Amino acid sequence: MAKKVLGRGLGAFFPDYNESGSEKKEGESKPAPITIDPAERVNVVLNIPVEHIRPNPHQPRTDFNEETLDQLSHSIKRHGLIQPITVRYLGQKRFELISGERRLRATKLAGIPDIPAYIREANDEEIIAFALIENIQREELNPLEIALGYQRLIDECDYTQAEVAERVGKNRTTVTNMLRLLQLPDFIQAALRDESISTGHARTLINVKSESDQKKILKQIRSKELSVRQTEDLVRSYEKRNESSKKQITKPSRDPFLEEISKNLRNRFGTKVDIKTKGKGGEIRIEYYSNDDLERLIQLLNETD
Repeated sequence: MAKKVLGRGLGAFFPDYNESGSEKKEGESKPAPITIDPAERVNVVLNIPVEHIRPNPHQPRTDFNEETLDQLSHSIKRHGLIQPITVRYLGQKRFELISGERRLRATKLAGIPDIPAYIREANDEEIIAFALIENIQREELNPLEIALGYQRLIDECDYTQAEVAERVGKNRTTVTNMLRLLQLPDFIQAALRDESISTGHARTLINVKSESDQKKILKQIRSKELSVRQTEDLVRSYEKRNESSKKQITKPSRDPFLEEISKNLRNRFGTKVDIKTKGKGGEIRIEYYSNDDLERLIQLLNETD
């Protein structure tokens, strides 16, 4: 049954459509119209003219290596395309790519007029998911493209992080960590995109609060070719140094006279007493820890010598 469907080609679905992708000219014999349920336009593989397929507007992949694209083009020209692309039918003999943009580009580059395509039903939400999932499974996306793909599923399809994880076959922690990459400043994202640092390096740099420190650490990662473990150690050394700097900030010196008064009041009331100066005056703060403690302090304050 499958061979019969494949053999009919597009002409079986569109009576005035020929396999070369051009319209039948006037005077040429046309096949008799065939009544086919519209549902049969999906779940089949047909050869489709490449010019009748528009790109996927939701394509998560933005970088295509020209060298590997050229190699694939030569392979397709010599051996043909082994795995069909996936498209959805738009009507008017036009299709939209769901997945397989690299194969479509290579086929066009090879000068081949048509391409085998699996036709399936899909809405915009499913197209985003299909394209993202296929590229992730093939490991063809860089980390930022994956993160942006996850974010699009959240923004455009109203998915939760848990739903994204379920759709792409990852655990939620992985999805959360990938989304965190989008919080990185541009210079770190650029380094991740050009593969001068790894995803592990980038995740470590997320924990560095100072952008100035991030730049210094990034420079050392590149110049010294630090591993992720070495980068983690370097980040910890920066954290310790910053913590030490905070501790070295000395508190303003206290008036010895006020310190003595505070000490006497603490002894009298049996609780913490703090005296702060404000201009020519100041305030005395006496702490209490319960209603009973407050009543005790009030009694002491009301006592007269």
